[in-house]
Amino acid sequence: MSSVVQLQNIHKIYDSGEVKVHAVRDVSLELSTGEFMAVMGASGSGKSTLMNLIGCLDRPTEGSYHLDGVNIADLDRNELADLRNQKLGFVFQGFNLLSRTTALENVELPMFYGQEQVSTKVMRERAMHALDIVNLTDRAGHFPSQLSGGQQQRVAIARALVNEPQILVADEPTGNLDSKTSVEILGVFQKLNDAGITILMVTHELDIAQFCKRNLIMRDGRVVSNELVAKRSKAPVEMQRLLKAEAEAKLTEMT
Repeated sequence: MSSVVQLQNIHKIYDSGEVKVHAVRDVSLELSTGEFMAVMGASGSGKSTLMNLIGCLDRPTEGSYHLDGVNIADLDRNELADLRNQKLGFVFQGFNLLSRTTALENVELPMFYGQEQVSTKVMRERAMHALDIVNLTDRAGHFPSQLSGGQQQRVAIARALVNEPQILVADEPTGNLDSKTSVEILGVFQKLNDAGITILMVTHELDIAQFCKRNLIMRDGRVVSNELVAKRSKAPVEMQRLLKAEAEAKLTEMT
């Protein structure tokens, strides 16, 4: 299994005047294609900083980072933005949907910023495909205010998928959801992962992390544990049946 993320001796230091904050300390890490990893830790542990570095939203102070074989240190700001748009899809706790645009239009947005210029027709088709993957085509014309929290997060997942990224980066994706809806969203992530999508998820909740394949725990900027999940939680059986075949088939069609 090939490594899509390779971090070597990564440090991130924030200089806030008289005080230097060492947010990430000497982290070396590989994330292989097809993994589903949870990054955990208390507030201030460095997990969000690590996510920002892997997501190319920030650069390390020291160390090397290769994303799908590309050394990000060799890229300027525009090249880094292009790589991020091509290789990574982001899902956030707050959904980050535009309130005055429909679900379909929200999913189309990343395609406006890609290197590949596509027609309105192709954008519409690809966005509908992405909504189909998360079983939300019947809400394509709805605005965020007309959707439940779980539906809004599924729109956000579709938006993250529309450019066919190699990695989904999810920052506390269930943080604004109730327990039942959280399990539904984790079921979507599991089936996307079963269909071949690599997922990195930041969470502070142990029960959420148990849905992943591997748990990485940080403390004071360092990795203190990086282990496979021995007894992995699964979404309800009926949800697995509903999503597994559909996710595999529809992701194949997108590629």
